[in-house]
Amino acid sequence: MSLPLGAFELTVERQQIPSRLVRMAAPTASVAFGLLVGALIIWAAGQDPILAYTEMARKGFGGRLALTGTLVLATPLILTGLAAAVAFRMKIWNIGAEGQLILGAVASSGLGLWLGDNGIGGPVGIVLMLAAGALAGALWAALAALPRAYLNTDEVISTLMLNFVALGIMNYLIFSSFSHWRDPSRATFPVGRFLDDSMFLHRFTGRLHIGLFIALAAAGVLWWALRSTRWGFEVWVTGDSPRAALYSGMRVDRKILSVLMVSGAFAGLGGGIEVGGVLGNLDPRALSLGVGFAGIVVAALARLSPLGVIPVAILVASFTNAKPGLQVLGIPSEIVTLLEGILFLCIVGGEWFLRNALRLQRRAAGPVEVEAAPS
Repeated sequence: MSLPLGAFELTVERQQIPSRLVRMAAPTASVAFGLLVGALIIWAAGQDPILAYTEMARKGFGGRLALTGTLVLATPLILTGLAAAVAFRMKIWNIGAEGQLILGAVASSGLGLWLGDNGIGGPVGIVLMLAAGALAGALWAALAALPRAYLNTDEVISTLMLNFVALGIMNYLIFSSFSHWRDPSRATFPVGRFLDDSMFLHRFTGRLHIGLFIALAAAGVLWWALRSTRWGFEVWVTGDSPRAALYSGMRVDRKILSVLMVSGAFAGLGGGIEVGGVLGNLDPRALSLGVGFAGIVVAALARLSPLGVIPVAILVASFTNAKPGLQVLGIPSEIVTLLEGILFLCIVGGEWFLRNALRLQRRAAGPVEVEAAPS
Protein backbone atom coordinates (compact mmCIF):
# COMPACT_ATOMS: atom_id res chain seq x y z
CA MET A 1 0.00 0.00 0.00
CA SER A 2 1.44 3.38 -0.96
CA LEU A 3 0.37 7.02 -0.88
CA PRO A 4 1.95 9.40 -3.44
CA LEU A 5 3.26 12.65 -1.94
CA GLY A 6 4.67 14.67 -4.82
CA ALA A 7 8.17 13.42 -5.58
CA PHE A 8 7.92 10.96 -2.65
CA GLU A 9 5.60 8.15 -1.66
CA LEU A 10 4.60 6.81 1.73
CA THR A 11 4.42 3.03 1.85
CA VAL A 12 3.11 0.66 4.51
CA GLU A 13 5.11 -2.52 4.97
CA ARG A 14 4.37 -5.50 7.15
CA GLN A 15 7.18 -6.30 9.55
CA GLN A 16 8.15 -9.33 11.57
CA ILE A 17 6.46 -9.94 14.91
CA PRO A 18 8.59 -8.12 17.51
CA SER A 19 10.10 -9.76 20.56
CA ARG A 20 8.05 -10.50 23.66
CA LEU A 21 9.83 -7.72 25.54
CA VAL A 22 8.86 -5.15 22.90
CA ARG A 23 5.25 -6.36 22.88
CA MET A 24 5.09 -6.06 26.67
CA ALA A 25 6.65 -2.59 26.68
CA ALA A 26 4.49 -1.22 23.86
CA PRO A 27 1.34 -0.49 25.96
CA THR A 28 3.36 1.34 28.62
CA ALA A 29 5.13 3.39 25.97
CA SER A 30 1.81 4.16 24.27
CA VAL A 31 0.25 5.34 27.54
CA ALA A 32 3.29 7.50 28.30
CA PHE A 33 3.13 9.03 24.83
CA GLY A 34 -0.62 9.62 25.25
CA LEU A 35 -0.07 11.40 28.57
CA LEU A 36 2.58 13.56 26.91
CA VAL A 37 0.22 14.48 24.06
CA GLY A 38 -2.52 15.19 26.61
CA ALA A 39 -0.16 17.46 28.56
CA LEU A 40 0.66 19.42 25.41
CA ILE A 41 -3.05 19.86 24.61
CA ILE A 42 -3.82 20.96 28.19
CA TRP A 43 -0.94 23.45 28.01
CA ALA A 44 -2.11 24.73 24.61
CA ALA A 45 -5.57 25.29 26.13
CA GLY A 46 -4.05 27.63 28.70
CA GLN A 47 -4.11 25.20 31.64
CA ASP A 48 -1.31 23.81 33.78
CA PRO A 49 -0.78 20.12 32.81
CA ILE A 50 1.27 19.37 35.94
CA LEU A 51 -1.51 20.76 38.15
CA ALA A 52 -4.14 18.82 36.17
CA TYR A 53 -2.28 15.50 36.41
CA THR A 54 -1.44 16.05 40.08
CA GLU A 55 -5.09 16.73 40.90
CA MET A 56 -6.21 13.69 38.91
CA ALA A 57 -3.79 11.48 40.83
CA ARG A 58 -4.82 13.00 44.18
CA LYS A 59 -8.56 12.68 43.54
CA GLY A 60 -8.15 9.18 42.13
CA PHE A 61 -5.79 7.61 44.67
CA GLY A 62 -4.88 10.21 47.32
CA GLY A 63 -6.37 8.83 50.50
CA ARG A 64 -8.84 6.16 51.59
CA LEU A 65 -11.94 8.05 50.44
CA ALA A 66 -10.54 8.76 46.98
CA LEU A 67 -9.25 5.22 46.51
CA THR A 68 -12.54 3.72 47.66
CA GLY A 69 -14.48 5.91 45.21
CA THR A 70 -12.18 4.88 42.37
CA LEU A 71 -12.54 1.16 43.13
CA VAL A 72 -16.33 1.45 43.32
CA LEU A 73 -16.39 3.16 39.91
CA ALA A 74 -13.97 0.56 38.53
CA THR A 75 -16.19 -2.41 39.42
CA PRO A 76 -18.72 -2.11 36.54
CA LEU A 77 -15.91 -1.02 34.21
CA ILE A 78 -14.06 -4.27 34.90
CA LEU A 79 -17.14 -6.29 33.97
CA THR A 80 -18.03 -4.31 30.84
CA GLY A 81 -14.34 -4.45 29.90
CA LEU A 82 -14.45 -8.24 30.21
CA ALA A 83 -17.64 -8.26 28.13
CA ALA A 84 -15.88 -6.44 25.31
CA ALA A 85 -12.61 -8.37 25.68
CA VAL A 86 -14.10 -11.86 25.34
CA ALA A 87 -16.22 -10.89 22.33
CA PHE A 88 -13.50 -8.92 20.57
CA ARG A 89 -11.05 -11.79 21.16
CA MET A 90 -13.12 -13.79 18.68
CA LYS A 91 -13.60 -10.72 16.46
CA ILE A 92 -17.27 -10.50 17.41
CA TRP A 93 -17.96 -6.81 17.83
CA ASN A 94 -20.35 -6.53 20.76
CA ILE A 95 -21.20 -2.82 21.03
CA GLY A 96 -24.19 -3.60 23.24
CA ALA A 97 -22.67 -3.89 26.72
CA GLU A 98 -24.51 -0.71 27.69
CA GLY A 99 -27.91 -2.28 26.97
CA GLN A 100 -26.90 -5.61 28.50
CA LEU A 101 -25.86 -3.83 31.70
CA ILE A 102 -29.20 -1.99 31.79
CA LEU A 103 -31.20 -5.21 31.31
CA GLY A 104 -29.10 -6.84 34.01
CA ALA A 105 -30.01 -3.98 36.34
CA VAL A 106 -33.70 -4.29 35.42
CA ALA A 107 -33.77 -8.04 36.09
CA SER A 108 -31.70 -7.82 39.28
CA SER A 109 -33.76 -5.01 40.76
CA GLY A 110 -37.03 -6.68 39.79
CA LEU A 111 -36.13 -10.02 41.37
CA GLY A 112 -34.42 -8.30 44.31
CA LEU A 113 -37.59 -6.35 45.11
CA TRP A 114 -39.71 -9.50 44.92
CA LEU A 115 -37.32 -11.50 47.10
CA GLY A 116 -37.18 -8.70 49.66
CA ASP A 117 -40.97 -8.41 49.73
CA ASN A 118 -41.20 -12.14 50.44
CA GLY A 119 -38.51 -12.25 53.11
CA ILE A 120 -35.93 -14.08 51.01
CA GLY A 121 -32.85 -11.95 51.61
CA GLY A 122 -29.31 -12.47 52.76
CA PRO A 123 -26.69 -14.43 50.80
CA VAL A 124 -29.22 -16.64 49.01
CA GLY A 125 -31.29 -13.71 47.82
CA ILE A 126 -28.22 -11.75 46.73
CA VAL A 127 -26.86 -14.69 44.72
CA LEU A 128 -30.23 -15.13 43.01
CA MET A 129 -30.43 -11.39 42.31
CA LEU A 130 -26.98 -11.25 40.70
CA ALA A 131 -27.62 -14.46 38.75
CA ALA A 132 -30.78 -12.87 37.34
CA GLY A 133 -28.74 -9.91 36.14
CA ALA A 134 -26.17 -12.12 34.42
CA LEU A 135 -28.89 -14.26 32.82
CA ALA A 136 -30.78 -11.19 31.57
CA GLY A 137 -27.60 -9.77 30.03
CA ALA A 138 -26.86 -13.09 28.33
CA LEU A 139 -30.38 -13.41 26.91
CA TRP A 140 -30.34 -9.81 25.71
CA ALA A 141 -27.05 -10.49 23.91
CA ALA A 142 -28.61 -13.61 22.41
CA LEU A 143 -31.07 -11.41 20.50
CA ALA A 144 -28.09 -10.22 18.46
CA ALA A 145 -26.13 -13.48 18.64
CA LEU A 146 -28.77 -15.71 17.03
CA PRO A 147 -29.10 -13.74 13.77
CA ARG A 148 -25.32 -13.25 13.68
CA ALA A 149 -24.63 -16.97 14.11
CA TYR A 150 -27.31 -18.38 11.79
CA LEU A 151 -28.18 -15.56 9.37
CA ASN A 152 -24.78 -13.83 9.20
CA THR A 153 -26.22 -10.41 10.08
CA ASP A 154 -24.05 -7.54 11.28
CA GLU A 155 -23.74 -7.74 15.08
CA VAL A 156 -22.44 -4.16 15.29
CA ILE A 157 -25.77 -2.74 14.14
CA SER A 158 -27.95 -5.13 16.13
CA THR A 159 -26.06 -4.79 19.43
CA LEU A 160 -25.89 -1.02 19.05
CA MET A 161 -29.63 -0.69 18.37
CA LEU A 162 -30.50 -2.95 21.29
CA ASN A 163 -28.85 -0.40 23.60
CA PHE A 164 -31.60 2.08 22.78
CA VAL A 165 -34.32 -0.54 23.23
CA ALA A 166 -32.95 -1.43 26.67
CA LEU A 167 -32.80 2.24 27.63
CA GLY A 168 -36.40 2.70 26.50
CA ILE A 169 -37.55 -0.26 28.59
CA MET A 170 -35.84 1.08 31.71
CA ASN A 171 -37.22 4.59 31.22
CA TYR A 172 -40.73 3.20 30.66
CA LEU A 173 -40.62 1.16 33.86
CA ILE A 174 -39.74 4.20 35.97
CA PHE A 175 -41.05 7.28 34.18
CA SER A 176 -44.07 6.11 32.16
CA SER A 177 -45.75 3.36 34.16
CA PHE A 178 -46.73 2.31 37.68
CA SER A 179 -44.66 -0.84 37.46
CA HIS A 180 -43.24 -3.19 40.06
CA TRP A 181 -39.99 -1.20 39.87
CA ARG A 182 -41.42 2.27 40.54
CA ASP A 183 -41.94 3.79 43.98
CA PRO A 184 -45.72 4.53 44.17
CA SER A 185 -45.22 7.19 46.86
CA ARG A 186 -43.18 9.42 44.52
CA ALA A 187 -45.69 10.40 41.84
CA THR A 188 -44.36 13.89 41.07
CA PHE A 189 -40.71 12.86 40.82
CA PRO A 190 -40.57 9.22 39.67
CA VAL A 191 -37.88 7.03 41.22
CA GLY A 192 -37.38 3.31 41.55
CA ARG A 193 -38.34 1.38 44.66
CA PHE A 194 -35.42 0.66 46.96
CA LEU A 195 -34.33 -2.86 47.79
CA ASP A 196 -34.79 -4.30 51.24
CA ASP A 197 -31.68 -3.86 53.41
CA SER A 198 -31.10 -7.63 53.32
CA MET A 199 -30.55 -7.46 49.54
CA PHE A 200 -27.62 -5.03 49.62
CA LEU A 201 -24.12 -6.33 48.94
CA HIS A 202 -21.80 -6.49 51.91
CA ARG A 203 -19.69 -3.36 52.39
CA PHE A 204 -16.17 -3.36 53.81
CA THR A 205 -15.34 0.30 54.28
CA GLY A 206 -17.24 3.35 53.12
CA ARG A 207 -18.82 2.54 49.75
CA LEU A 208 -16.46 -0.35 48.92
CA HIS A 209 -18.56 -3.50 48.53
CA ILE A 210 -18.02 -7.16 47.74
CA GLY A 211 -18.95 -6.57 44.10
CA LEU A 212 -15.35 -5.50 43.42
CA PHE A 213 -14.10 -8.94 44.44
CA ILE A 214 -16.78 -10.61 42.34
CA ALA A 215 -15.51 -8.62 39.35
CA LEU A 216 -11.90 -9.58 40.13
CA ALA A 217 -12.91 -13.24 40.38
CA ALA A 218 -14.74 -12.98 37.05
CA ALA A 219 -11.58 -11.64 35.41
CA GLY A 220 -9.56 -14.53 36.84
CA VAL A 221 -12.10 -17.12 35.67
CA LEU A 222 -12.18 -15.68 32.14
CA TRP A 223 -8.36 -15.57 32.01
CA TRP A 224 -8.22 -19.24 33.05
CA ALA A 225 -10.98 -20.27 30.65
CA LEU A 226 -9.30 -18.64 27.65
CA ARG A 227 -5.93 -20.21 28.45
CA SER A 228 -6.78 -23.64 29.83
CA THR A 229 -10.07 -24.91 28.39
CA ARG A 230 -11.17 -26.26 25.06
CA TRP A 231 -13.74 -23.49 24.85
CA GLY A 232 -11.00 -20.89 25.21
CA PHE A 233 -8.82 -22.61 22.60
CA GLU A 234 -11.70 -22.62 20.13
CA VAL A 235 -12.34 -18.93 20.81
CA TRP A 236 -8.71 -18.18 19.90
CA VAL A 237 -8.78 -20.34 16.76
CA THR A 238 -12.13 -19.01 15.56
CA GLY A 239 -11.01 -15.44 16.11
CA ASP A 240 -7.76 -15.95 14.18
CA SER A 241 -9.23 -17.96 11.31
CA PRO A 242 -12.95 -18.79 11.14
CA ARG A 243 -12.36 -20.86 8.00
CA ALA A 244 -9.72 -22.99 9.70
CA ALA A 245 -12.05 -23.48 12.67
CA LEU A 246 -14.84 -24.57 10.33
CA TYR A 247 -12.60 -27.02 8.45
CA SER A 248 -11.38 -28.53 11.73
CA GLY A 249 -14.94 -29.40 12.70
CA MET A 250 -15.67 -26.61 15.17
CA ARG A 251 -19.25 -25.35 15.32
CA VAL A 252 -18.54 -21.69 14.62
CA ASP A 253 -22.22 -20.76 14.90
CA ARG A 254 -22.46 -22.20 18.41
CA LYS A 255 -19.21 -20.52 19.35
CA ILE A 256 -20.54 -17.13 18.23
CA LEU A 257 -23.69 -17.69 20.28
CA SER A 258 -21.82 -18.78 23.40
CA VAL A 259 -19.23 -15.99 23.25
CA LEU A 260 -21.82 -13.24 22.82
CA MET A 261 -23.94 -14.67 25.63
CA VAL A 262 -20.92 -14.88 27.95
CA SER A 263 -20.12 -11.30 27.00
CA GLY A 264 -23.67 -10.23 27.80
CA ALA A 265 -23.58 -12.12 31.10
CA PHE A 266 -20.55 -10.13 32.26
CA ALA A 267 -22.25 -6.84 31.41
CA GLY A 268 -25.54 -7.95 33.00
CA LEU A 269 -23.68 -8.96 36.15
CA GLY A 270 -22.22 -5.46 36.22
CA GLY A 271 -25.75 -4.03 36.18
CA GLY A 272 -26.82 -6.29 39.02
CA ILE A 273 -23.81 -5.33 41.13
CA GLU A 274 -24.50 -1.63 40.56
CA VAL A 275 -28.07 -2.10 41.81
CA GLY A 276 -27.15 -4.23 44.82
CA GLY A 277 -23.90 -2.51 45.75
CA VAL A 278 -24.30 1.19 44.93
CA LEU A 279 -27.75 2.37 43.85
CA GLY A 280 -30.20 0.17 45.71
CA ASN A 281 -32.87 0.71 43.05
CA LEU A 282 -33.42 0.95 39.31
CA ASP A 283 -32.17 4.47 38.61
CA PRO A 284 -32.19 5.48 34.91
CA ARG A 285 -30.20 8.63 35.66
CA ALA A 286 -27.29 6.66 37.13
CA LEU A 287 -27.43 3.69 34.75
CA SER A 288 -27.21 5.60 31.47
CA LEU A 289 -23.76 7.15 31.88
CA GLY A 290 -21.96 5.18 29.17
CA VAL A 291 -20.29 2.52 31.34
CA GLY A 292 -20.86 -0.08 28.63
CA PHE A 293 -19.20 2.05 25.97
CA ALA A 294 -16.34 2.87 28.35
CA GLY A 295 -15.80 -0.87 28.71
CA ILE A 296 -14.83 -0.99 25.04
CA VAL A 297 -12.10 1.57 25.71
CA VAL A 298 -10.96 -0.42 28.76
CA ALA A 299 -10.74 -3.65 26.74
CA ALA A 300 -8.81 -1.96 23.95
CA LEU A 301 -6.35 -0.33 26.36
CA ALA A 302 -5.88 -3.73 28.04
CA ARG A 303 -5.20 -5.36 24.65
CA LEU A 304 -8.15 -7.71 25.31
CA SER A 305 -6.37 -9.29 28.29
CA PRO A 306 -8.82 -10.26 31.07
CA LEU A 307 -6.22 -9.55 33.75
CA GLY A 308 -5.10 -6.39 31.98
CA VAL A 309 -8.66 -5.09 32.18
CA ILE A 310 -8.32 -4.70 35.96
CA PRO A 311 -5.59 -2.01 36.15
CA VAL A 312 -6.94 -0.22 33.08
CA ALA A 313 -10.45 -0.05 34.56
CA ILE A 314 -9.01 1.35 37.79
CA LEU A 315 -7.05 3.96 35.82
CA VAL A 316 -10.10 5.03 33.80
CA ALA A 317 -12.22 5.11 36.98
CA SER A 318 -9.65 7.38 38.62
CA PHE A 319 -10.05 9.81 35.71
CA THR A 320 -13.81 9.87 36.25
CA ASN A 321 -13.39 10.29 40.00
CA ALA A 322 -11.14 13.30 39.39
CA LYS A 323 -13.63 15.30 37.30
CA PRO A 324 -15.25 17.25 40.19
CA GLY A 325 -11.84 18.18 41.60
CA LEU A 326 -10.68 19.53 38.25
CA GLN A 327 -13.76 21.72 37.96
CA VAL A 328 -13.05 23.23 41.39
CA LEU A 329 -9.63 24.28 40.09
CA GLY A 330 -11.18 25.83 36.99
CA ILE A 331 -9.97 23.04 34.69
CA PRO A 332 -12.74 21.78 32.37
CA SER A 333 -13.80 18.22 33.19
CA GLU A 334 -13.90 17.52 29.44
CA ILE A 335 -10.10 17.27 29.73
CA VAL A 336 -10.65 13.80 31.23
CA THR A 337 -12.77 12.62 28.28
CA LEU A 338 -10.21 14.07 25.88
CA LEU A 339 -7.39 12.26 27.67
CA GLU A 340 -9.27 8.95 27.55
CA GLY A 341 -9.70 9.35 23.79
CA ILE A 342 -6.02 10.22 23.31
CA LEU A 343 -4.91 7.17 25.30
CA PHE A 344 -7.24 4.96 23.25
CA LEU A 345 -5.83 6.27 19.96
CA CYS A 346 -2.25 5.90 21.18
CA ILE A 347 -2.80 2.30 22.28
CA VAL A 348 -4.43 1.42 18.95
CA GLY A 349 -1.66 3.23 17.09
CA GLY A 350 1.00 1.43 19.11
CA GLU A 351 -0.56 -1.94 18.25
CA TRP A 352 -0.58 -1.00 14.56
CA PHE A 353 3.07 0.06 14.56
CA LEU A 354 4.06 -3.25 16.17
CA ARG A 355 3.03 -4.98 12.96
CA ASN A 356 3.56 -2.32 10.31
CA ALA A 357 6.23 0.18 9.31
CA LEU A 358 5.97 3.43 7.36
CA ARG A 359 8.56 4.15 4.70
CA LEU A 360 8.96 7.54 3.02
CA GLN A 361 10.96 7.20 -0.16
CA ARG A 362 11.50 8.96 -3.42
CA ARG A 363 9.19 7.79 -6.17
CA ALA A 364 10.82 5.79 -8.92
CA ALA A 365 11.03 7.65 -12.20
CA GLY A 366 8.64 6.32 -14.80
CA PRO A 367 9.74 5.19 -18.26
CA VAL A 368 10.61 8.03 -20.61
CA GLU A 369 9.06 7.86 -24.05
CA VAL A 370 11.40 8.82 -26.91
CA GLU A 371 9.93 9.75 -30.26
CA ALA A 372 11.46 8.03 -33.23
CA ALA A 373 13.26 10.37 -35.64
CA PRO A 374 11.46 10.85 -38.95
CA SER A 375 13.04 8.83 -41.75
